[in-house]
Amino acid sequence: MSGDRIEQAVQRIEIALARIAEVADRDPRSHATASALVVKHEALRETVATQLGELEQLIRELEE
Repeated sequence: MSGDRIEQAVQRIEIALARIAEVADRDPRSHATASALVVKHEALRETVATQLGELEQLIRELEE
């Protein structure tokens, strides 16, 4: 790996670390909001999966 590529990799790592630190320093309420969104997203995914399963079952029954 050339010196330039190493320097670029180090710079990218430093930028990533700065972004991580920025997120970690944010208001804890924003973490709570993000967590609530993750929970809501997972609930919606489960609902969609269930509904798709029911739809597939109805289609199979109609094809019989």
